[in-house]
Amino acid sequence: MIRVLALLALLVAAGAAAQTTKVYRIGMLETTSESANRANLEAFRKGLREAGYVEFENFIINYRSTDGRADRYPALAAELVRARSDVIVTRGFAAARAATQAGPIPVVMATSADPVAAGVVKSLAHPGGNVTGMTTLVSELAGKRLELLKELAPDVQRVAALLNLGNPTADAERRQIERAAKSLEMQALIFDVRNVEDLQRALEAAAQKKADALLINGEAVLIANRVAILDFARKLRLPVMYAAREYVEGGGLIAYGVSYPHLYYRAASYVDRILKGARPADLPIEKPNKMYLVINVRAATALGIPIPSKLLLRADELIR
Repeated sequence: MIRVLALLALLVAAGAAAQTTKVYRIGMLETTSESANRANLEAFRKGLREAGYVEFENFIINYRSTDGRADRYPALAAELVRARSDVIVTRGFAAARAATQAGPIPVVMATSADPVAAGVVKSLAHPGGNVTGMTTLVSELAGKRLELLKELAPDVQRVAALLNLGNPTADAERRQIERAAKSLEMQALIFDVRNVEDLQRALEAAAQKKADALLINGEAVLIANRVAILDFARKLRLPVMYAAREYVEGGGLIAYGVSYPHLYYRAASYVDRILKGARPADLPIEKPNKMYLVINVRAATALGIPIPSKLLLRADELIR
């Protein structure tokens, strides 16, 4: 009888514990759909699992995507606040800024080019406020991409670079590109792309100006419309240097930049610390410590571009 009563007591205690288990609501304010963002999401979930979280048992993800429309960030951020998110994970400074303006909820940036220049945080070491996370801020990255493109496709002369000139980092990026182009004896054609309509006009203008290559950075509108960019490059048989592996997975030629899945994986550790009581203001923003070079061998073959052995040896990944 005593054993039965003890067992009942344990069952009751276990049931009470189950009923009081906190289920954290993690909002995600993104630029692309869940399916298009699959690799990054899986890396984020992996980071949470390794920290001891079980999806649907003690956390759920409320995902919102602007589908490349930056003007939708404020409304979607407000939705996540109304959904009582415990923390909001963002991609890009515009999403982070919208999340901070929507309410006093901790924000973890999975990526952000320069959150200090954007006015989202006070400094990388001491963010202040409710925002912390990861930055993709790396000096001279745009110039290095152009150098690698020229090394892979030495005949390229006129490269069309698609930039969001409204971005606080755009001026510095533009200077890098123009300086690198001059040193490589190339001509840089700069196009301002802030929305999908701008993108279509820019691609048409690049074709009219006879650009023989493209330079695509990590802007949200470009990521969200990467299929259109890939189709354009394929149709015109243009070599393109991209900022993210997702393009190369989709058939693009080459990408050089940070590993976005790794950034999302690291962002999970920030979410974990915040859910355990840490203040975003006290968590320094982390910079990437390695760049990744990915080359699509099949795309190079289709374009008739032989990959130099130096690049083959340097590549972190070859997609065949």
